[in-house]
Amino acid sequence: MTKITVSSLRKMKQAKEKIVALTAYDASFAKLFADQGVEIVLVGDSLGMVLQGGEDTLSVTTDEIAYHTRCVRAGSKSLFVVADMPFMSYSTPQQACENAATLMRAGANMVKLEGGEWLIESIQKLTQQGIPVCGHLGLTPQSVHVFGGFKIQGRDNEQAQKMIADAKALEKAGAQLLVLECIPSALAKLISDAVLIPVIGIGAGKETDGQILVMHDLVGISAGYIPKFSKNFLAETGNMVDAVKKYSDDVKSGSFPGPEHEFN
Repeated sequence: MTKITVSSLRKMKQAKEKIVALTAYDASFAKLFADQGVEIVLVGDSLGMVLQGGEDTLSVTTDEIAYHTRCVRAGSKSLFVVADMPFMSYSTPQQACENAATLMRAGANMVKLEGGEWLIESIQKLTQQGIPVCGHLGLTPQSVHVFGGFKIQGRDNEQAQKMIADAKALEKAGAQLLVLECIPSALAKLISDAVLIPVIGIGAGKETDGQILVMHDLVGISAGYIPKFSKNFLAETGNMVDAVKKYSDDVKSGSFPGPEHEFN
């Protein structure tokens, strides 16, 4: 597999070629995903829920993300590896730079931060130091207690306009990738069209530049609960390799996500 870079991801957006992403936490799955056409893997703080059994992502530490990033990088040299910056690991620009450096040394190609315009100074500092940044808007799990639960975001006009403005601000500050989570499909399309950087959706409809799922949701083993925006590809195919290949093919063709996976 050709090594994936920031430049190749931007070219994919320009060519309207869908980008395939999954979360990964170890070397074996990283290799499997690379072999089946996945371009991006996110070492997500979702590990606090799917690996550690927590109710949210807030207990995950930078050292834990760094450990799993090293494991993922060992599984594939070609994948584009994004590492989550955990809860309260980027509350100041200086703190963001220090913790991001730990994740980059562990093998990440990029770090991901949750939030809008308030992150501008941190993103500027990170990019000045040679650390690529992915933004994350919509349902940002680290803010679950502010939202009052895992709820759809951007359904009213004020929220939608703020999210569009935040996306533009993050791009202007230097972000080179953006994740949109659990927002109406129409809003996700507006944001994807408003920025030049690739936009990856999860519960954001099919009009984004790519899709990401938590790998455990892909195979139906997330504590018995499969989100509306996900699909159990293992049940459809019967084995892990074919499940990942089916997911990759369906994202590329535009058949996943379907209308049943979207929020209006």
